[in-house]
Amino acid sequence: MSRGLVLRAAGPLQSYGEAGTFAHRDTAAFPTCSALIGMFAAAQGRTREHALDPYPELPGTPSHRDLVLTIRIDRPGTPYRDWHTTGGGRPHKQGLPTSDGTYRTRDKSTHISRRDYLVGAVFAIAVQGPAPLLAHIATTLAFPHFSPFLGRRICLPDEPLLIHTDIPDPHHALRDRVPLTLARPPHPGQEHIPVVFWSEQPPYPGTPPDRESPSEPVDFASTRRSHLPRPLWKTTEPLPATLYAGPRPVETLTDYILKDAPCRQP
Repeated sequence: MSRGLVLRAAGPLQSYGEAGTFAHRDTAAFPTCSALIGMFAAAQGRTREHALDPYPELPGTPSHRDLVLTIRIDRPGTPYRDWHTTGGGRPHKQGLPTSDGTYRTRDKSTHISRRDYLVGAVFAIAVQGPAPLLAHIATTLAFPHFSPFLGRRICLPDEPLLIHTDIPDPHHALRDRVPLTLARPPHPGQEHIPVVFWSEQPPYPGTPPDRESPSEPVDFASTRRSHLPRPLWKTTEPLPATLYAGPRPVETLTDYILKDAPCRQP
């Protein structure tokens, strides 16, 4: 199961809820398993009710539960909170409904909610799992049925989203190959840059997890949405300063992808 994909999650806004309610939509500090599986399912055109179904048409009948993620935090981004209001100023019976089938009175019709985002964050993500499922994910992300988004529909990803579609060891590629999109360049003479990783696999057998994220999706259906805890391990790795992508990372990443792409015969 060592082969896999490498993705890059970058954009003006990202948001990955873990424990949010309607009044407060929180965000984790990095992409969650639930958000990434949701993105893969949307690209494949799957509905919420069938997003977690296995794939009987693929060898071995794999499912998204077979995937293992490693996330490299290039830029953690800046937390940002947006205030939303709904229902205010509408006439009677056009405002917010209540649980008993009536409507809020006009003086109580406005509902305020808080929504948290990460601004300017960049993450590189290794995805490992069964080869047929990874190939299917790569194809549908390149030609998606529904547009990919970074946690919420308004959070559109920058290009490139796909760095590697099939690489022998994506876990190590994050450490010694994939360019780093940093907020500032390394110091003169600096040889290594400390970079934080979050992984769904322990760095050493028996290592206890650093935290549990409530992001193991059980059901995505709107009326049955539920998740289980998913253990995560945090490490800080000294990466070569030569991985710095420079002030124009898109150009560096494009050159890197083209250099690693298979040669095409004319």
